[in-house]
Amino acid sequence: MADDVLKDTETDTFIKPGEVGHNQGKEVVWERWQKKRTFVRALEGTYGEVYKSLFTQPRVYSTTDWKWKGGPHNYGKKIINPQSVEIAQSIECHVDCYAPGGHGQKHGHMNSAVFFVLKGKGYDIHDTVKLPWEAGDACIVENGCVHQHFNADPDNEGIVLIMKAKPLFLFMHMIFQKMVEYPPTTPPPGQENYKPPTNL
Repeated sequence: MADDVLKDTETDTFIKPGEVGHNQGKEVVWERWQKKRTFVRALEGTYGEVYKSLFTQPRVYSTTDWKWKGGPHNYGKKIINPQSVEIAQSIECHVDCYAPGGHGQKHGHMNSAVFFVLKGKGYDIHDTVKLPWEAGDACIVENGCVHQHFNADPDNEGIVLIMKAKPLFLFMHMIFQKMVEYPPTTPPPGQENYKPPTNL
């Protein structure tokens, strides 16, 4: 077998570079689950060039510069990752918004994650264990944990800031992740016209 061919253990098929991986042939809501992405950038140039370029990069990134993607239960903005900014190679940081009564996908990945609850109240299911959270809490998703986020408030949105070292894990070839259950494609009951906040 050629070195550039991988086996998708979920579908028991072989995948060539550039082909869709674990989402192959499945309906998805978010484009990032099916499009080609940059997980690690090349650092090219002389040491002096690379070193100096780091000092020209912004230190503040405004979430309002990005558009919400996804829906209708869970919306997201990928703010910091190797694809979107030049300064970060080892961390990823994004903001997720859960519609009132909404929830995200059930999934697992090798990297751990920390999410800080900015608004709302809800709960997570981590390997079948229910963990309640509310604004001001930080929730830790352990390495290799199958998890899902739920907004428990039927009238108000939930907003979380998620931070993880996913790019570093991918760089070390600790790449296994799996989608167990996609989020619904229909809005939560009574939230057919919900839109995430425009000031975030």
